[in-house]
Amino acid sequence: MSAQTEETRKGKMTVAEAGRKGGLKTASTHGREFYEQIGRKGGEKVSAERGPEFYSSIGSKGGSERAKQHEGSAEAKGKTSLEEAGQKGGQRVRRIVQAGKKHKRK
Repeated sequence: MSAQTEETRKGKMTVAEAGRKGGLKTASTHGREFYEQIGRKGGEKVSAERGPEFYSSIGSKGGSERAKQHEGSAEAKGKTSLEEAGQKGGQRVRRIVQAGKKHKRK
């Protein structure tokens, strides 16, 4: 913020500053359990109002957008694609299950 803008404000705070200040105060007085509880209540309300299809649709949208960002980025070059990672994970699970079955037979 510029010095001139700072001077003309004379003690008033922006909405963002007020929100940040209020959030810090709430966090210091309520703690983690409070946020877990209100998050759970909010999730239950949304679930009751919109149903499981809502979560399915937003999950699909978010996942596909994230995949596009990851696959096309410069940082993704030379790294395992999401498809390859899923394939490797599935193969590893298969090996673990097979090893568990062999161990159970003995």
